[in-house]
Amino acid sequence: MSDRKGLFNTSAYGGPGWSGRDRTHREEIGDLWAPSGIDSEWAPLKSVVMHRPGAELDISHNDPDAVQMLAPVDLGLARAQHDGIAEAYRAHGVEVHYVDPPATPTPNQMFCADLFVMTPEGAILARPASTVRAGEERLIARRLADIGVPIQSTLRGNALFEGADAMWLDPETVMVGMGQRTNAEAVGQIDDVLTGMGVEVIPVDMPFGCMHFMGLLRIVDKDLAVCWWRRTPHATVRALEERGYEIIWLPEGPDLELNRAMNIVTLAPRKVLMCAGYDSVQKVYEDAGVECVTVDCSELVKAAGAMGCLTGVVHREAVS
Repeated sequence: MSDRKGLFNTSAYGGPGWSGRDRTHREEIGDLWAPSGIDSEWAPLKSVVMHRPGAELDISHNDPDAVQMLAPVDLGLARAQHDGIAEAYRAHGVEVHYVDPPATPTPNQMFCADLFVMTPEGAILARPASTVRAGEERLIARRLADIGVPIQSTLRGNALFEGADAMWLDPETVMVGMGQRTNAEAVGQIDDVLTGMGVEVIPVDMPFGCMHFMGLLRIVDKDLAVCWWRRTPHATVRALEERGYEIIWLPEGPDLELNRAMNIVTLAPRKVLMCAGYDSVQKVYEDAGVECVTVDCSELVKAAGAMGCLTGVVHREAVS
């Protein structure tokens, strides 16, 4: 009886001093949690996470193919170009967070876009398909947690997923490309998470030999997308048209050049950050009213990725 009397009506046990939590999780983002989340690919970019390459790139000089790279990468040049990208983001008001791993990571850690995808309520962690990249998601999870970004889901079982295979068509729709790096089990788990947010997930098969869905679709405004004729899936183009998108088609040209020229990041509506040196594609963008900010990526692309791959998008202004 004495214990009950001592505890009764105290705040810890629901008494008058108790303060109940009544906001939704989404309402707490930007306050209790760091400003984060996206529901579009085109709204003004606010923050990103990147990994400045280090000694892990030295392994590319022994056998680039063994670490999924195209050629040996010069670390000094790669770091200077990576710094140039980060400075371009800062110059346009984008906050840059670095992964800063506690030890030497695996060689592809700098391709942060592959390691998670953001939702309006937090990150879905990737589960990379290759043994070469297995575990990179742990370092991204650590960094996102450190800066206050909620983790919505970690994929389990045999799910394989890389963040560059997911694209927000509008605030109610995400399209996920299935291929070598993302499988149906992952799509099902992503659907479970996003359905609870009122978001529809549309899976689409990608052509054999395509690395990521990012290489087939980029969105540069609420009604303007970039596609690749004979590469971008028919279902993707139809879904865009149904939502009122105009499409910029890549011009004819060498596949490798077109792939790198399409590997862009939207900074704001009709304003993109792209690799320098792809003038014919840049002209197509500019003729469509898209402002292009360019940075030299000539050394970084030897690692089989470019601007979009290097950039983990953490926060855009909300559309909905």
